Amino acid sequence: MTSGSIVIRGAREHNLKNVYAEGQRRYVESLSAYARQFLGQMEKPDVDFIEGLSPAISIDQKSASRNPRSTVGTVTEIHDYLRLLYARAGVPHCPQCGRVVSRQTPQQIVDRILELPEGTRFQVLAPVVRGRKGEYEALLHELSREGFSRARIDGEVRDLAEDIRLDRYYQHTIEVVVDRLVRKHGMERRLTDSLETALRLAEGVALIDVVDGLSLSFSQHFACDECGLSFEDLQPRNFSFNSPYGACPTCKGIGTRFQVDWHLAIPDEERSLAEGAIVPWSGRYRATYYYRILEGVARRYGFAMDTPFGELSEEHRRLILEGTGDEPITVTYTNRFGRERRYQTAYEGLVPSLNRRHENADSDGARESYEQYMRLVPCETCEGARLNPLALAVTLGDRNIHELSAMSLRRAHDFLGSVPLDERQAKIAAPVLKEVRARLAFLLDVGLDYLTLSRSAATLAGGEAQRIRLATQIGSGLVGVLYILDEPSIG
Repeated sequence: MTSGSIVIRGAREHNLKNVYAEGQRRYVESLSAYARQFLGQMEKPDVDFIEGLSPAISIDQKSASRNPRSTVGTVTEIHDYLRLLYARAGVPHCPQCGRVVSRQTPQQIVDRILELPEGTRFQVLAPVVRGRKGEYEALLHELSREGFSRARIDGEVRDLAEDIRLDRYYQHTIEVVVDRLVRKHGMERRLTDSLETALRLAEGVALIDVVDGLSLSFSQHFACDECGLSFEDLQPRNFSFNSPYGACPTCKGIGTRFQVDWHLAIPDEERSLAEGAIVPWSGRYRATYYYRILEGVARRYGFAMDTPFGELSEEHRRLILEGTGDEPITVTYTNRFGRERRYQTAYEGLVPSLNRRHENADSDGARESYEQYMRLVPCETCEGARLNPLALAVTLGDRNIHELSAMSLRRAHDFLGSVPLDERQAKIAAPVLKEVRARLAFLLDVGLDYLTLSRSAATLAGGEAQRIRLATQIGSGLVGVLYILDEPSIG
């Protein structure tokens, strides 16, 4: 057999293009039995002998993930490397004033605590576990042996002498109660000792839990001298919008939110309220219920139910859309026995009502029924960046991770090739930068230079998703593998 040829003997099937499927079948059979159970079975071709096949991987054309949390960066795993890059080589800034934050000494932390008002009651906590899965039985016993009697576990103060059982599959937060103090003259020495103990236990982090007040976080690692804010050491999870430690607290890492568009709920402004101008409040039962309430609003504020919605005054339209607040509305109706009945209620308003029902919907179908009257808009807190203010305040070459992800892949590749780094940053970042630029180069090679890492995977065309998978496969560096592409030139 000559090099590069495929030899087939005793073929009793004429569909010979399926020799590539045989290459795929043989590749799958080379895997473990555990792996094969997830890949399904493939039939052998009806031939006596096939020789010279390479392992084959089929990359068909199909739509990308519809998960709203998936982006080009997460699908290609480039975002995972960027999270590591920013956590280890990024420059943290204060999210309030923008100053570069520096490390705190224990004495600086004590001075900050002594600024609390005289008589303030507080406890010194050491957060030894922050959002990690496990039972932590040995840790709790060790803390008890060291003389600590209490710990706040998942928000509840527990006695360490108890038999504490934690679910190993849930994330837990364990904060040791080191001391309970009152801010007064002469307590500086005790406070310093307690704080140093907390910093030792929690590897440089301590919490001051003020009774009937806010908790203050202090760290030997990073703090803003101007604002007094302290920050823990940066971790890759701080830059993940799929983690509560990095996600924007408002949109929970989605980057967008549904906002009611009343033009969709009232598409025909020439219709009056009496004619059912408000579409989501139409239908037999809803029309009757809401019609009575709107009649009460009309009587109270002096407008007619049969006036076209577009001809109502701006104030009256605002009342219908946004509600009357705490102002009670008298609703009058005639029951089935012909008797007039009345009651008072607050009118919530069209927009708040749809928002509430959408948020509290107990099924996807119910939620989608309200989304037809809504539009997707960028989150007002993160402006679509998906991350919390702390993550967005960390920069590399004056660009935070979202700004880098919003660049085209071509610009991002060039930027990371010339980003200014000091000696320490360069040494830390070198292997990560090499991997990121290599993966970006593969994406450029398949013609995706116009995409961005922040682009939602749900918006990718089938050809774009296929080329991303192809670039990922090429980047794996396998040798002697045959790739079969379904319509590789589309798009």
